[in-house]
Parts: sequence; C-alpha cells; structure tokens
Amino acid sequence: MTKIIIFISGKGSNMEAILNECKNGILRGIAEPVLVFSDKENAPGLQIAKNNNINTEIISAKGKKRQNFDNEVIDLLSNYTFDYIILAGYMRILSDGFVKTYKDKIINIHPADTQLHQGLHAYEWAFENKMSETKITVHYVNEGVDTGKIIAQKIVDLKECKTLEEVEKKGLAAEHKFYSETLGTVFSQ
Repeated sequence: MTKIIIFISGKGSNMEAILNECKNGILRGIAEPVLVFSDKENAPGLQIAKNNNINTEIISAKGKKRQNFDNEVIDLLSNYTFDYIILAGYMRILSDGFVKTYKDKIINIHPADTQLHQGLHAYEWAFENKMSETKITVHYVNEGVDTGKIIAQKIVDLKECKTLEEVEKKGLAAEHKFYSETLGTVFSQ
C-alpha cells in the first residue's frame, strides 16, 4: 500500500476526489492517505480531511522565508512514514531544498500543458486565448515551476465552453478523475 501525504492551500476539491478514490474507487487498496497538510489555517479542505478521519497538520507560512518554512515542514514530515507527497491545490512554490529532500516523490497536477503554460491562472489563459482544448498535466515536481517530468496528460475539449466558469468547471471535473487514475498507475509500478 502506497502511503501518501496530500498538501492543500484551499478548498481541497482534488484532495477530496483522491480521498474518495482511496475509500471507494480506483485507489482503494493501492493508496492510503496518512496526512493532509496545509499552509493555511483556514483552508476549507482541512475540515473535509477531518470528516474523512484523515490526520491534519497546519504550519502557517505567513511572514516566513520559503526555505525556513519548508525546513519546518520537513521537520514535521519526519514524524510520518510515507511514499509520496501529492500536491492538490497547494499554492506555494517549494524551495530547492524541499524538492531535493523528496526527489521524485512529489507529484502535482497542473491545469494546462506545462510545456506551454506554467504557473497560475491556467484556465484563464486557455479561455483568454480562445483555445478549443487544453491539456491537464500530472508531473513530478522539480526545482522549477511546473517544469518537472510529465507523467501523463489529458486533453480537455473546451469548444462548448462560453465562459471562464464553464472552462474551470469542465477542467476541474476532468482533473478530479484524471489525477487519481494517474496516481493509480504510478503507485502500481
């Protein structure tokens, strides 16, 4: 059984989808969430994790330098046994030291083709550029921003989407399913 720690900063919809797949779906018997971690005390996803009987931990990043904060997180994680860190809406850029500590053990999902768009606002980028499709990318995290080795990509058809909200809704629905499918493949290797 692959033990995972999920990092969130907000509502945790991708985290919730992963937790559901671990309980009753394609990750059942494959992945076990041992912790949900957040850098935000008021992240709504923390309550979802608690409702699913998953241990939660919070370290506020407010006012801390990136490396100092990440060192605190590394110290916290040393109390847990796990195989992978899964970023699910974690909105901090990880320090080089953090990435090196967990080399090839951090996975992220990005709502665009990482070869075309890195960083924030990927659905806005697709909508503003009137793209007929976008690609969701699951990738390993390296020292860059959304530049790590691509694990898998999924095309999302945007032709019928007339508003940014429709793009986001369609993209998130695809993310929720695709992330768990891809994790299942990685964990089964």
